[in-house]
Amino acid sequence: MVEDTEYGARQIRVLEGLEAVRERPAMYIGSVDAPGLHHLVYEVVDNAIDEALAGYCSAIEVLLNEDGSVTVRDDGRGIPIDTHEEFDRPAVEVILTELHAGGKFDDKSYQVSGGLHGVGVSVVNALSAKLIVEVKREGSVWRQLFERGEPISDLERVRELEDTEETGTEVTFTPDARVFETTSFDRSTLESRLRELAFLNPGVEITIRDRRRDPHAESSFLYEGGIMEFVEYLNETRNPLHRNVIHTESEEDGITVEVAMQATEDLQPSIHAFANNINTREGGSHLTGFKTALTRVANRYANEHGLTNDLEGNLRGEDVREGLTAVISVKHPDPQFEGQTKTKLVNSEVRGIVESSLHDGLGAYFEEHPDTAEVIIAKAVEAAKARKAAEQAEELTRRKSALESTSLPGKLSDCQTRDPAEAELFITEGDSAGGSAKQGRDPSFQAVLPIRGKILNVEKHRLDRILQNEEIRNLITALGTGIGEEFDIEELRYEKVMLMVDADVDGAHIRTLLLTFFYRHMRELIEQGHIYATQPPLYRIRCGGETFDAMTDRERDAIIEEECNGSPSQIQRFKGLGEMNPNQLWQTTMNPETRILKRITIEDAAAADRMFSILMGDAVEPRRQFIQDHAPEAEWIDI
Repeated sequence: MVEDTEYGARQIRVLEGLEAVRERPAMYIGSVDAPGLHHLVYEVVDNAIDEALAGYCSAIEVLLNEDGSVTVRDDGRGIPIDTHEEFDRPAVEVILTELHAGGKFDDKSYQVSGGLHGVGVSVVNALSAKLIVEVKREGSVWRQLFERGEPISDLERVRELEDTEETGTEVTFTPDARVFETTSFDRSTLESRLRELAFLNPGVEITIRDRRRDPHAESSFLYEGGIMEFVEYLNETRNPLHRNVIHTESEEDGITVEVAMQATEDLQPSIHAFANNINTREGGSHLTGFKTALTRVANRYANEHGLTNDLEGNLRGEDVREGLTAVISVKHPDPQFEGQTKTKLVNSEVRGIVESSLHDGLGAYFEEHPDTAEVIIAKAVEAAKARKAAEQAEELTRRKSALESTSLPGKLSDCQTRDPAEAELFITEGDSAGGSAKQGRDPSFQAVLPIRGKILNVEKHRLDRILQNEEIRNLITALGTGIGEEFDIEELRYEKVMLMVDADVDGAHIRTLLLTFFYRHMRELIEQGHIYATQPPLYRIRCGGETFDAMTDRERDAIIEEECNGSPSQIQRFKGLGEMNPNQLWQTTMNPETRILKRITIEDAAAADRMFSILMGDAVEPRRQFIQDHAPEAEWIDI
């Protein structure tokens, strides 16, 4: 029987001002974990970038302070400090406390803006335990303090400026631990986005200083070459097919379109689209226009010059994009995004403008540089032949599965549930760990698929070769999604796909190989949060009749000191998952009540692309340099 509860006008709650943000923060910043935390910095930096787009800012600083706060400083015009007529409060206070308040809702203050929705800095204020804003304007420095979105001081003039023409804004905020799961900022994550912004805004210097560890540690980004330098940076770990980066730029109806691209010997494309400096990871109309024009120009040139005579039919888009590195940047006076986090551009008119711009620009470039055009077309023809071979391999795989008594691989120990939302798949390293996992699991919802050794490095092979690998075929079949053009995430058989490998170098290599496969061929699984890495303990410590697990040497030492008073009765080092008995594996790594999982996410597609190329690509020197930079204590021996 349904309980009779009161539901009337009194139960209707209206959230005032920034209260709505604190009540539902994920609606405004995407999440309350690490990505949402870093989004706060991006919102403040985006305001400074908007000043740069308007021509008033040339330097931006981001400081990671020792107390956990972040300071963003720019030399723009400074947030207005005069009184806002409607609110009878200083404009800076209105901007920081009112949603949809800002200078970006007409075309007078900003012709182009990334923070067009006008909720950016007010949301940062709402989700900060403390925020301090200082404005240099009208010959003085003005300051106001806030706590959790509410002003706790009036706007005050704190000092006069020696240079009365100096202007700028400085925002220092401390994220609220009541809101966020973590309040620790990752410098490398911020550096990736700031570098990206520097590429997209030539002539603007962006500096990040991490005062938490070393007050003098800093990275500074300044690129006069813009997105052409961006492509060169992305291709540092790849092998370009032609020396010069192709660059086109045009403007129509106030919309600026800029494209830079360079073909490489690699197999994986690295294509990134931006709208008003915002990384539109889900693409949109500008990316669609780019792809359409690129394919059309390539086919027209190839047909006119007889470069595809040995192919049946035209080149497909995927053929032309194989190994292509490209950056598409549009600047729009009124961009429309899908969702507040702005990951997809939906302006319908942009597709045609981008398509027309690239069609004319790239067509002219091909005619003026026939050597480059022919190299690009030759690579696309090679890709088309490999694609057809892959299609034949997929067809053979389908036929083989249809003839077999069961379509699931023999090594898979499937779970009993047929509800994907409840099911989990553990991909284990080797038969030994697979055997323990099969015995230790809960078969009602946990499936186990052992893989033998190290799977094929898909970074170096096309799909036809990949589909010849038995371990990868088993994995594709177990997941149920298909691959390539037939990939359908709705057919995924498991909500959680967990990589369970040993906590050693070989295990890390196997995990990287698997992640490379997922990123390159089933990326949507990562983007929708289905891929996890298990975190098995390295040590089991016993003392006083109790058992403790430690993930690191530091945790081990802390447990020995704090829990065992320096005298443990036993310390067990797990060299591999296969050494654990089924009960230990269940308790430490598989039990939902006690296990620790790490969800694999893609914070920045450009950075992820580049990292996979470094770790798994053909170029040796960038990988060697990466290892040296991240393993300073390693002893290097040249053989």
